[in-house]
Amino acid sequence: MKTGGILEIRRLAMKHAAGKTNGYGELIVRDKRVCGGEPVFKGTRVTLRTVLASLAVGEKPETILEQFPTLKTKHLRAAIAFAAASAEEDLPLPEIPHVR
Repeated sequence: MKTGGILEIRRLAMKHAAGKTNGYGELIVRDKRVCGGEPVFKGTRVTLRTVLASLAVGEKPETILEQFPTLKTKHLRAAIAFAAASAEEDLPLPEIPHVR
């Protein structure tokens, strides 16, 4: 990954999000037997919430990957794609001003 870190991940996440699975369908799963059914990255016990919170407080992607060695850059992209898709579904659309 380039030194741009989070900007590169965001760019790739948006590109990845355009795919059929919105970039996260294959990587983020829920299983009642794992972390109480909270969304986790497939094959790990790392929660989506943990990664999103780390990104939100400004953790560098490299630091997150060091802290969670079972994750790869694709998992961080999937987290961002998931958040983007969730925001798109949850946020009301702003009113478009009428042009006269």
